[in-house]
Formats: sequence, C-alpha cells, structure tokens
Amino acid sequence: MGDDIDARYEVPRTAEFIRARAYTRVALQFPDEMLRDAAAVAQALRRELGGGGVKLFVMADTAYNSCCVDEVGASHIDAQCVVHYGHACMSPTSNLPAFFVFGKTPLDTDACGRSLLECSRESDKRILVFYGLEYAHALDDLKAVVAELYKSHSCSVEVQYADVLCSVMSPSSAAEVEHGQSDGSTHSDDLSIQSDVATFVNNCCNVEGSTRKYSLGGLTWSTSIDDNMEDYLLYWIGQDNSAFANIVLTFNKCDIVRYDTVANQPSRDVSHLMKILRRRYYLVEKAKDANIVGILVGTLGVAGYLHIIEQMKDLIKAAGKKSYTLVMGRPNSAKLANFPECEVFVYVSCAQTALLDSKDFLAPVITPFESVLAFSRGREWTGEYLLDFKDLITTDKPEISSTTEEARFSFIKGGYVEDNCLEDNEEQPETSLALAEVTEKALSIKNQNNDAVLYQGGAKSAIDYLKARSYRGLTGEYEGPAPDSVLTGRTGRAAGYNNEKKEITQ
Repeated sequence: MGDDIDARYEVPRTAEFIRARAYTRVALQFPDEMLRDAAAVAQALRRELGGGGVKLFVMADTAYNSCCVDEVGASHIDAQCVVHYGHACMSPTSNLPAFFVFGKTPLDTDACGRSLLECSRESDKRILVFYGLEYAHALDDLKAVVAELYKSHSCSVEVQYADVLCSVMSPSSAAEVEHGQSDGSTHSDDLSIQSDVATFVNNCCNVEGSTRKYSLGGLTWSTSIDDNMEDYLLYWIGQDNSAFANIVLTFNKCDIVRYDTVANQPSRDVSHLMKILRRRYYLVEKAKDANIVGILVGTLGVAGYLHIIEQMKDLIKAAGKKSYTLVMGRPNSAKLANFPECEVFVYVSCAQTALLDSKDFLAPVITPFESVLAFSRGREWTGEYLLDFKDLITTDKPEISSTTEEARFSFIKGGYVEDNCLEDNEEQPETSLALAEVTEKALSIKNQNNDAVLYQGGAKSAIDYLKARSYRGLTGEYEGPAPDSVLTGRTGRAAGYNNEKKEITQ
C-alpha cells in the first residue's frame, strides 16, 4: 500500500521539491475523490522528508473550484507553497508557488494505439493528440506503441503529441521556463509566470518566428505558421469533462475524436457540446437586453482576475448599464436568488469552470467573452469562442456608447429597443452617506408602474428595483396610522405576574 501511494502521488518527487526550496509550511490540496488518501499521502510525505521541521496541512472543500490552486485557504495557514493533487486547470497563480501532482490513471496503450491507427486510415489529416493530465504518465509508452503500429502497417500519417506545460508554477517577475523530464514524464519542471498583465494577452496562441505556439488547459504544442488548427484531426484521450469541453469549444471548427478510456473505443459524437454553443448564443442575446448586471467573482487566486473585473465594469458602464460586483464563493441558484434585480450575471473564473449551467437560475450566467459580445455595440459572433479570460485582457478603455445611436433589434423581445443613456447610470460620489442619501431620495418617489419595473426589466439600477417593490424590509418610513401611546406592561414571571398576586391576596 505504501509503495502504491508513493508511486501514484509522486511522493519522492514532491519531497525533493520541498527540500530544494526549503519550505517549512506546505499546504496539500486534495479534490473530493482523492480525499480518502489524504492521510496516507501526508504520512508518506512526512516520512520521506524525515522531519526537518516541515509542517504539512491538508486542505479540502475549496472555496471555489478544486481545479484551481486555493491560495485563499493556503493563506489562512500561512503556507509557503501549495501541492495540488488531481485534475488541474493550470491557471497561473497570483501569490503562491504551486507543485502539481496529476495522478496516474491507467491507460490501455495498445487499444489506444490501435484506435489512433484506425483514425489515421479514415482521415487524411494530420493527427494532434490531446489528453487529460492524469494520462500524461503513459504518453511515452503510447508513443512507442503507435510508432511500432505505424511501422508494421506502413502508415505515413503524421502524429503530433501535445506536452504538459509544467509541473511547478511560480508567480515571479522573471518569466522563464526550464524544460526537463523527471520520472519519465514529458512535462517541464518549472514555469514562472510573469505577473505583468500584458503577458496574458493572447496567451492561447503566440507567434515566434515561423512557429505558432499554443497553450491551453495545461497542454502546449507548436505548429507551423502556415498551418491552421483546422488542418489537424484532434484526438482527445480522456473523459468527457470540462477539460475536453474547453478543447472542443475553443477549436469548434476542427474534426475531433474522443477516445473513451473506460470503454476503450473512440467516439466522434460531440453534438451535445455543439448544442452548448447554440444555447450560449441565446444567452448572449438575452444579456443584450439587460439593464442591471452582476459580476460574480469565481476565483481569488487566478492571476489577472482583478484586472478582468475592472475591465468588465468599464465595458458594462460604457454600454449604459449598471453593474454590481458579488463575492459569494461557489454560486448556486439559492445564492443568486437573493439578487433578483440582476438580469444577467458575468462569471469570472478559470477556463474550465467558466461554463456554469444556469438552467435552474432565475437569471442567465455568461462568461467574460460572451459579455464582450453582448455589451459591445455592433460586434457580431464569428464562431470564435474563448473561455480563458486572460485572452481578453487589454489595456484599452472601451468606447462609450453614444446616446444618439439607432435602436437595435432584440431577438428576445421581437422588436426594436433603445438602450439606456449613459447619463442615467452615472455613479454617485463615493461618500460615507452617498448610498443612504440616494436610497432615501429614490424611496420617496412614488413609482406609478411597478409591474413594468419588476417584470419587464424597466429598472436601471438596484435602487429603482427596490422602490418598485411592495415590501422593502425595515425602513424608517411609516405610512400607517399613528401608534398608540406607550403603556406600562405586566411584570414578574409567567407563573404569576405581580398584579395577579395582588388580586389573589385581596
């Protein structure tokens, strides 16, 4: 059992990482499916370290998403680094270095190699192999099997494999990547992410000389600058999960085959993910008609999240709409129901959790990319889809919409509508009593058409929505009859009040 734990959770390599950097407080982050092994892993790691004054802390039930490094939870214990176990989105961290242990899920390399050979016979395109990070350990064996099969069957179709981006991530001002191998894996040992926001622009694809380099979901690969992704057949090894959805939606014009590692057979059916694209387009059209937008903070650790939140605020304000920023941990229908005035929510999170299923919610939840489509006047969707908000970060301010623009056609309402003027949504001066003064003024105004505000999207701010409600909670206003004068009540205990005792004695 101990040897199995050491191998599956890469205990020796983790201990070497901790010793090399002289960390003394280390947080071990486990997803729910691996939590049963947390005690055994911590014990094995402590034994491998041999004491040395290193304190290990096990973290579970993360504040947001288990695929992201929980820097908030680690800061509560003053951890110097985080060892992240299991599936990871590989989003760059903001403050703490992270060491990733992806796990080693078994893979039938012979069956997978035969499936690759069959795909190369059916298609004349070159094949680009992607995989879940938990299968990275078997990549070298798969390459050997495929090379032998192609040689014996005289197959000349080119097969290219994506590499794991890194296993160590450090938020540093020096952006440098050290390539290397350890334990037969194909990932580089270290990746330092520059904290400057400008480095995150167009992070998915960068052109270097005659090579176009891609990075997505923890995988990296290179193509010739003359080649397009549509020229490749994308071959995914793994489950139908958020990582696969990220690949499909980003490269939605490519031919894609998914190899099911459970059934050991390939599948070309990605129609359910294409239906997601159609629904997302519907949500974009619905967001165009919204006046009040809630910005949901879905991460406190991914680098650049503060910048994209500010960018979303500027975009929404330039579109003549009102925005409110909400921090509530993992969103659900019950939490969002507390904000009925918000007609749409923009969810700022990592790429693999950005597609929040909002069918059970009172208001749609869209991604930052979809909000750019919805709130940028005249911009049309060309089929391109971005899930990583780092690809959207820019230093340019959005253009303020003109109040003289023509009315636009709403596909939701079935007619032409005019967007709100920017002057109607100007921010009030930020003083200690500004909110109270504005609220008191708004509540003093009688709304003659409350139903239109509440049910037809007539409110332009949360205050407009509040003053149209029949019940507003505890307020200082009282419109009923004057209360009776204050009377002295009974005193004593319920078993016998003082006045009752006097009556009995008499």
